[in-house]
Amino acid sequence: LAPKGTLPFDTDATIEGVSGIVARLSMNKDLITISPVLGSTIHVPIRGRTYTSATLGAHPELQGDYELLSGRDPIAPDEIAVNDDFIAATGVKAGDTIQVSTGYDPQLRTYTDSRAMVITGRVRFLYGAANQLATAMNLPVLQEMTTLRDDASLFMIKVRDGVDVEQTRAWIEKEIPEVSALSIATALEQVDQRLSYFRQLAFILGTVSLFVGFLLVTTLMTVSVNERIGEITVMRALGVSKAHVVQQIVLEGVVITIGGALAGLALGLVTARYLNGILSSFPGLPVAIDFFLFQPKAAWMSLGMLSLSGIAAGVYPSLRAASLPIATTLREEAIA
Repeated sequence: LAPKGTLPFDTDATIEGVSGIVARLSMNKDLITISPVLGSTIHVPIRGRTYTSATLGAHPELQGDYELLSGRDPIAPDEIAVNDDFIAATGVKAGDTIQVSTGYDPQLRTYTDSRAMVITGRVRFLYGAANQLATAMNLPVLQEMTTLRDDASLFMIKVRDGVDVEQTRAWIEKEIPEVSALSIATALEQVDQRLSYFRQLAFILGTVSLFVGFLLVTTLMTVSVNERIGEITVMRALGVSKAHVVQQIVLEGVVITIGGALAGLALGLVTARYLNGILSSFPGLPVAIDFFLFQPKAAWMSLGMLSLSGIAAGVYPSLRAASLPIATTLREEAIA
């Protein structure tokens, strides 16, 4: 569940009245886990430097945001768990005590709350960003430190096996209109809608590229055929059929097109891998996200369309060359 009209952590908006929402959701026996989660930012001064880290407040016994690697979950009000990036940046370890502050005011240079917390364990955040410093603590503790006493950024909900997820999602949105209930399918649908602009742009660029490729191959074939008019006419005079001449020229166009397509595919894969490395290194992005994915089906479709383009590119010049009058063309070629 996310604030109405948003995706999880899409904005800084929060869901108010967590306790009341939990009570209403608990009425539905199909919901077996209801885990409110609050996201925020903490500031940790260590050896003269202040480190800023993302933090999640959740109930350890219900959470589905992180995996415990070593140590134990933060349960007490003065306990916190950290990820490996936090450990690498700060040099702390399990058992150390750090000063954790929230709500920094840049004008007054003060914090809303500050308290000493003990690191209880190492965790790996399942939805964390690449190289992001991240921590986790008990939900009531973070709510108190951020003065959001009964707020959450989202709810993670697990339904009973065999239950219709979409029907449950519709029930939640009807009972709690202030939230957006997102199943995996609806979340992917919303992401797909946001990517529709880029998909349309890719379609336009692909269409233009196909058309330009067709014109280039047509030009190449026309020039090549014009330079071999005499050769083609001699072949026709020797008894080579018009269909064979057309077939040979069209085949040349297909070979040129497929050769260019394979070279373009290799160049595209190298370029995509390079660009993917640059874009994936941007801060704040999930570790496993990829901007370019090779899809064999799309590659075969592209190769098929290019082959058809090569065939079409060779049809006109081949038909024109094969249809020229033999005697007249041989005389003109001899005079030339």
